[in-house]
Amino acid sequence: MSFILPQWSAPKSVHALVSIRIGGVSKAPFDSLNLGDHVGDSIENVLANRAIFSKNLPNEPLWLKQIHSTVVSTPQTRKLAQHSAIMADASVTNVPGEVLVVMTADCLPVLFTNSRGTAVGVAHAGWRGLCAGILENTISELLNISDDESAGNLRVWLGPAIGPERFEVGQDVVNAFEDFGIPFSKNAFQSIPNKEGKYLANIYQLARDRLESCGVTSISGGEFCTVQDSTHFFSYRRDGETGRFATAIWIAP
Repeated sequence: MSFILPQWSAPKSVHALVSIRIGGVSKAPFDSLNLGDHVGDSIENVLANRAIFSKNLPNEPLWLKQIHSTVVSTPQTRKLAQHSAIMADASVTNVPGEVLVVMTADCLPVLFTNSRGTAVGVAHAGWRGLCAGILENTISELLNISDDESAGNLRVWLGPAIGPERFEVGQDVVNAFEDFGIPFSKNAFQSIPNKEGKYLANIYQLARDRLESCGVTSISGGEFCTVQDSTHFFSYRRDGETGRFATAIWIAP
């Protein structure tokens, strides 16, 4: 299986990778390494694909049931609900060998580590979760289990998401970010000529703005476009019915 290795300043103890859509068993429109069990693909194919994906990991990932929320799964909350599905859109850990993962197909996957590589996290940031504070909550929970006292010591990587030339949104999205009250860059939303009330949104810039507002300064990644790169990435915006790829992170056991 091929995958993408994040290029960021993570400590050597931290490992991460992003799956691509090549190398699995699913048929179109989920071809071929679809890891999502909620998109209409057969469960047999999904389980086979997850087995292929997990060969590159030290343990089976902690799969989330993502609901576009701001809920962050932690070692403590997982211990209290060991036999339940993990309803969350981010997770953190300080347990070596515990593999965190989110699935996406246009939304933004975000990786986190503290400066010593003793605590890591991953978040699924669609525009709703991003606007509502999923990144801020992930940072808060990461610092709670970390020996770092400041978000300024964290390192972050922005994974493959819909690019700024393809993410068309309406006035409601702009209003949502304005109403939240945290300033964002002027280039985060570009009005589309001859399309009143329509904008091109830069989810990477919006994420950077939120991270910087928390004090994070080490931010890498953000050069992908899932819509434009149909060879490597699933894209809901491009295809509608499609699969999901995964972004995983763990501390070396």
